[in-house]
Amino acid sequence: MQYDYLIVGAGLFGAVFAREAGKKGRKCLVVEKRNHIAGNIYTQEIHGIQVHRYGAHIFHTQDKKIWDYVNQFSEFNNFVNSPVARYRDELYNLPFNMNTFSRMWGITTPREAQEIIRGQIEELHITHPRNLEEQALSLVGRDVYEKLIKGYTEKQWGRECRELPAFIIRRLPLRFTYDNNYFNDRYQGIPVEGYTKIVERLLEGTRVLLDTDYLEHRAELDRMAEKVVYTGMIDAFYNYSLGVLEYRSLRFETEELPVENYQGNAVVNYTERQVPYTRIIEHKHFVYGKQPTTILSREYPCEWKKGDEPYYPVNSEKNDGLYEAYRARAEKEGRVIFGGRLGSYKYYDMDKVIGAALSLCEREL
Repeated sequence: MQYDYLIVGAGLFGAVFAREAGKKGRKCLVVEKRNHIAGNIYTQEIHGIQVHRYGAHIFHTQDKKIWDYVNQFSEFNNFVNSPVARYRDELYNLPFNMNTFSRMWGITTPREAQEIIRGQIEELHITHPRNLEEQALSLVGRDVYEKLIKGYTEKQWGRECRELPAFIIRRLPLRFTYDNNYFNDRYQGIPVEGYTKIVERLLEGTRVLLDTDYLEHRAELDRMAEKVVYTGMIDAFYNYSLGVLEYRSLRFETEELPVENYQGNAVVNYTERQVPYTRIIEHKHFVYGKQPTTILSREYPCEWKKGDEPYYPVNSEKNDGLYEAYRARAEKEGRVIFGGRLGSYKYYDMDKVIGAALSLCEREL
């Protein structure tokens, strides 16, 4: 065998494993079906602007060990995720906080906001929510739901909120402070050189084959290594023999405009159902760019079908049961290790991906 590990996927999980395996003297080969490394955190520099090709990625974590680990590979700025929601011609700060409530109702104190929300919830008399709409209404009342949740959620899922199960929303945090920081994590920021540089540095010294689909060349590639670390779709690995897991997908329309500043914020969500995209990302604001032009990406949710790029797992009872059936089969594999968001059928924040990869390294290496 030429290699100790064949790593399928040059995203964050595979790159961290390759880095740690190399430090232990293991020889790795990474194969990636795309024409670039870094998976969905891939950033591309265009006219000095780091463009997040697969949607906005803000690194955040409570874990100092993970923060210190990722800071080995790039300097991070002090970016704080503070998205804005646009409903018609009204702008609201997110997450839902006193700035949001003051704009919505013209009030100034937490007590006023709490009384309005409590009153709206009580008027509805929802005791056992039957769907996502009733669940959201029972948590935040009618105004916040109608303006900031309903249309956005329906675009995300491609169906009416009344047709979606209640469990999709477990809680909707309401902050009764003037705080626009979307995350509660102690550590937060954006790599000033972009995420691709981090993955490049993680993969230094490791052979990487791009434009190489593992599933098309499995027999040939498997002969090259003792073990396989597979970060692709777990159902695709088994040729969908038990059924197809469902995802939601996204597409992006990106353009450069001859203006210095288009919307004044990195992310603006569009919460009306009639507006076809869910958000506009203005990439330069992630790193406080001063370039004379700007680059925007409009994000459109779409139904996923085989062959499309999978983004978010659809964690329904049916899909979770199907994943468990695949996982049971995967646990019997002698030389294949499954990981990453697709191999685990999970939505992972970046710090959790790194943590999962490091945990695997501790067990495996």
